[in-house]
Amino acid sequence: MDKVIDNQRIICGDVIKELMRMPNESVSLIVTDPPYNLNKNYGKSQDKLEFDEYINFSKKWLSEAKRILKPNGTIYVFMGMRYISYIYKILEQDLGMHFNSWITWFYTQGIGKTKGFSPRHDDILMFTKDKKKFTFNLDDIRVPQKFYRNINNMRGANPGNVWQFSHIHYCNSKRQSHPTQKPEGLYERMILASSNENDCVLDPFGGSGTCLHVCQNTNRKGITIELNPDYCQMIEERLNKPFEGFDSVDEKMTRCPNDLNDADVRIEYIYNHINWFLKNHKDAIPVFLEEVKSKYLTKMIETEQTSIFDKYKIQY
Repeated sequence: MDKVIDNQRIICGDVIKELMRMPNESVSLIVTDPPYNLNKNYGKSQDKLEFDEYINFSKKWLSEAKRILKPNGTIYVFMGMRYISYIYKILEQDLGMHFNSWITWFYTQGIGKTKGFSPRHDDILMFTKDKKKFTFNLDDIRVPQKFYRNINNMRGANPGNVWQFSHIHYCNSKRQSHPTQKPEGLYERMILASSNENDCVLDPFGGSGTCLHVCQNTNRKGITIELNPDYCQMIEERLNKPFEGFDSVDEKMTRCPNDLNDADVRIEYIYNHINWFLKNHKDAIPVFLEEVKSKYLTKMIETEQTSIFDKYKIQY
């Protein structure tokens, strides 16, 4: 199976073989969540290799990934704590790529342990092919400030390297039938930061199709490789559904700054906030406006600025 839907290409096959078929320097960004070798059941494969087998497998696909990546390209790799140091070593020492960031994805719920501390995070390694020349669109991924100040960049602050997104729980209506589905908000931040519109983004381990779904709705061309044909069918169905907003958002995105006291600045900022931070998260707009209401309703009534609440059907 090799299918293209809305500029998103689904390749059903073995990851190493399919990567070897791809041209040199043909993609701008790689964002992927490979198997962690923790004995997960992926239907057509069991994620349980001997240590040396897993390291050799990782070297093979990462070597191909580097070859395929453009000179100014970036790779983000999710990895569990058991193997992340080995993946780091492969990327830096074996392949000569350049370390940029070690991102911690913090979530509030995870595996429970009675002896030892329960894990509450996964990690994401960000490496670039060139040390200095790589895409990074900071303005596209900023998060809202806590306070309004004229000297601040009100487009927001750098999100830092600790990101808080909830798991996509099984009760979530957008949950797919896949054991390791990742939040779209995570992929949105990486894809917006490290690629531009119409760029080609690759995910060598397609899984539930999160990467392609984000590419589809941020005007990128996506390619994914997935071994399990059932998951390929799932991805196809996901891409054919109407877009209703991404399934997760950084909670800071609904934060309304304090001290928005100037009426003209306040209303301009409120509309800008929705466009800057929430354009792919329509479910979060009412949450943001409820915070606006709690802080500024009296002033907005006085200055006749309540039409924004009417537009989004917020009672006041």
